[in-house]
Amino acid sequence: MSRYENYLFNQDTSLDVDNKRRYYTALIDPTIERSTDDVYVVTSIGERLDLLASRYYQDANLWWIIAAANPSLRRDSVYLEAGIQVRVPRDYQDALVKFQDVNNSR
Repeated sequence: MSRYENYLFNQDTSLDVDNKRRYYTALIDPTIERSTDDVYVVTSIGERLDLLASRYYQDANLWWIIAAANPSLRRDSVYLEAGIQVRVPRDYQDALVKFQDVNNSR
């Protein structure tokens, strides 16, 4: 399930007529609160966010939930450094609802 699937809100766009480009407003990831149900994983060599999402959510497209729950992670890659602790929120459905809410309210 992609975070863009069933996207119920209209993303603001602007069109630059001169260079024929369309610009979109950035989407905002929700703040994912800590929970006693969260799982903590120490990464190994070759670990990636999408692999963790596939393992814990059975959906690799939900990698962004793990990224949002760990703001100190690098933002330029889905690859994780070996030996770091990563929080995996158990309640990913709540993150999907929060994503819709935070982006619909803008």
